[in-house]
Amino acid sequence: MKKLLLLSLVLVLGACGFHLRGPSQLPFDTLYVQGGGSQLGPDLQRYLRSGSSVKVVQTPGEAQAVLDILGEGREKRILSLTGGGRVGEFELYYRLSFRLHDGKGTELMPSQQLELKRILPFSDVQVLAKEQEEAMLYREMQNDAVQQVIRRLSALKK
Repeated sequence: MKKLLLLSLVLVLGACGFHLRGPSQLPFDTLYVQGGGSQLGPDLQRYLRSGSSVKVVQTPGEAQAVLDILGEGREKRILSLTGGGRVGEFELYYRLSFRLHDGKGTELMPSQQLELKRILPFSDVQVLAKEQEEAMLYREMQNDAVQQVIRRLSALKK
């Protein structure tokens, strides 16, 4: 009975068109990542090297496409206060702007902006732990931004 149920589940998933996301198919063979002074540039390059057929090159002259990281920023705002007037939650923002061109002046993708946000509950008692959690949330948002950039690049037509 269990085997029959498992088999029917597999068949239903296969029939609905479900499949795992494969490597990203980008409409160019070589890419140069320009800018991204923090960890973003190396993260993008690592993701492209492992998850796509695109070759990341070291100079813009040898690239079919140049990804310009125009700006990257972090912001922390107070979201709520406790009854005693202390901070209860922060809202963390991560912003990234980028564009794609061919290195000769032709714009392949106009300037795009990503904005990600997370909520960080805060406690005065656990300041060190909350600082580490904040750093982890920013790192997670940066990884999400890398994946969103790759998805937007793969949506381009040749």
